[in-house]
Amino acid sequence: MATGKNAANARKQRTDAVQEAESGNRQPLDFDVRIHSIKPGESIKGTASVNINGAFAVRGVKIIEGSNGLFVSMPSYKAGNEYKDICFPITPECRKQLNDAVLGAYEQAVVQGQDTVAKHHGMQQSAPEGQAVEMAGM
Repeated sequence: MATGKNAANARKQRTDAVQEAESGNRQPLDFDVRIHSIKPGESIKGTASVNINGAFAVRGVKIIEGSNGLFVSMPSYKAGNEYKDICFPITPECRKQLNDAVLGAYEQAVVQGQDTVAKHHGMQQSAPEGQAVEMAGM
């Protein structure tokens, strides 16, 4: 249990962090994304983990095919009839950076996987625009 002094220090640190963020003195974010699975034939296209600034890791990030294209889904839990994100970007800028980093890593992994399959089979495989090439073993 936090003592009164510890609780006051924690509140001050949160207040300082909020004031710094609101003043625009944000540190640049570095997202190290690792794609764990690619499933081209499914609605959940892949899973990933994200390491933020070498200080905070998020596991269970999903890349999902929605009606408007690919999007990033953060880890969540079910509460009644809805899902609630466990962790999430707070600012629109951070959300965009995270989405761009995850989707960029996913696209790169898909291309590398297609190149690997093509080299393995000794030919270049291609699919019609908007369709994925099935990748064995991924």
